[in-house]
Amino acid sequence: MSDSPERVYPMLLDFVRKETISKNLLRVTLTGEDLIGFPEDQNGSHIKVFFPNQASGILQLPVREGDNVIWPEHKPVPRAYSVRQYRAAVNELDIDFVTHGEETPGGGWALKADIGSQIGLIGPAGPDPLIEPADWHIIAGDLSAVPAISAILEKLPSDAKGYVFIEVDEIEDIHDLVHPEEMAINWLMRNPHDAEPALAKAIKQLPAPEKATSLSAFIAGENQSVINCRKILRSDYQIARDKLYAIPYWKRGKTEEAYHDERHDVMDAAY
Repeated sequence: MSDSPERVYPMLLDFVRKETISKNLLRVTLTGEDLIGFPEDQNGSHIKVFFPNQASGILQLPVREGDNVIWPEHKPVPRAYSVRQYRAAVNELDIDFVTHGEETPGGGWALKADIGSQIGLIGPAGPDPLIEPADWHIIAGDLSAVPAISAILEKLPSDAKGYVFIEVDEIEDIHDLVHPEEMAINWLMRNPHDAEPALAKAIKQLPAPEKATSLSAFIAGENQSVINCRKILRSDYQIARDKLYAIPYWKRGKTEEAYHDERHDVMDAAY
């Protein structure tokens, strides 16, 4: 995997429209002069989004001076998201937000966004491709990973084979995905009383033939679920580390600020 190019300066983007994808997934389309030249082949890549200061409601973006980042008086709230799609012909960027209620920086902003709403953005960044070429693919994640998973599926060759597992809390979040015919899509309902995350259990129960072929995997979502899936893929499937991209997006019971350092420890850990 190579790293995708990162546009390191904060872009200021304007709200265009929004579209409900499922009960708890909302697509916001953005545009702006700063967006011109954004790479069109980076759907699914990581981006950092800056939301208005929660106390004042004012959006002021940081500036970069050499290696230093200078934060403004009204410090914005940064959150990590994925590029859903960029259309250069009309200079529009789609970002899909999981909506947890109006009190959250990202989902709350998306729910209330209207003409005149703005955000800041840095990116894209991250590995390219998000999943390595192989005979078989395993893709797994929760609702927060659906934007990246959707982009991956749309990029895969038409003859790609494998399994996709997506864990959701509510049946109303199940929706159609564009995918190669032989990529089997499996929606799983989270059971809060189950000691083992549904994604790890599903991967562990895959039939034998897929374990014997060239395999690559993309895993994203909640911290413990990602760790468990990663462990199974390395121990049971003996998947090569360079064929496995596992990234935790969030941790149950922790804010993104509180989880930041632990998240990077998980990503950097030897496995």
